[in-house]
Amino acid sequence: MMKLQLTRPLVFFDLETTGTNITQDRIVEISIVKLHPDGHTETRTRRINPQMHIPEEATAVHHISDDDVADEPTFAQVAKSFAQLISGCDIAGFNSNRFDVPMLDEEFSRAGVDFDFSRVNFIDVQTIYHKREPRTLSAAYRFYCGKDLEGAHSACADTEATLEVLLAQLEKYDDMPCDVKSLAKESSQNDNVDFMGRLIFDDKGREIINFGKYKGRVAEDVLKADCGYYDWIMKGDFPSNTKRAFTRIKLRCKK
Repeated sequence: MMKLQLTRPLVFFDLETTGTNITQDRIVEISIVKLHPDGHTETRTRRINPQMHIPEEATAVHHISDDDVADEPTFAQVAKSFAQLISGCDIAGFNSNRFDVPMLDEEFSRAGVDFDFSRVNFIDVQTIYHKREPRTLSAAYRFYCGKDLEGAHSACADTEATLEVLLAQLEKYDDMPCDVKSLAKESSQNDNVDFMGRLIFDDKGREIINFGKYKGRVAEDVLKADCGYYDWIMKGDFPSNTKRAFTRIKLRCKK
């Protein structure tokens, strides 16, 4: 009997990419396992032409080369159908809050797809794991599931393993919540405003800058006092999601 309590589908997903820079690198493979409330799953994997060279060091990890994706669609060509596939779902992954979700949001933004993540609960199995047993996905799979992860660093194997690890975590820890909203809270390191945690909420619900020279300052106060800071953010190498968060605060300052 599945212990996980779902009121809508939960999409486990994993990305293979050209690198780890959210704003500059691109997706080369997407794999999802869509877990429905009745317990049945759908699994899909799609390779993507990133329209840029896949560095050899990235290929060494996920074994996907330029030739492998030369005839595959670009992300822009599949963005709308992928958005429809995950619409109305909650989202889970391994290190997904820090990397996969921000990367996906950035790709949606480049493709002109305005996907609304605001009502999505995000479960990061790695965060739960690191809070309980700090290690890697392969070690987590061995620890929780009692077997070695075959095909590690392929999107499909990693995604299916992440689902198995979460279900095993629910069985192992009696104090683990079983509903998605509480698991999303368990997965969060901070109460982030943006995906990358450049802005976080304090206990009064104010957006606080979480990096650089203004770290710890109320963002609205900084934007009012330093007229050039917003322009610096907009011109900087920040993800679109972070820029949109600062823009919302900036517009609020003008009211």
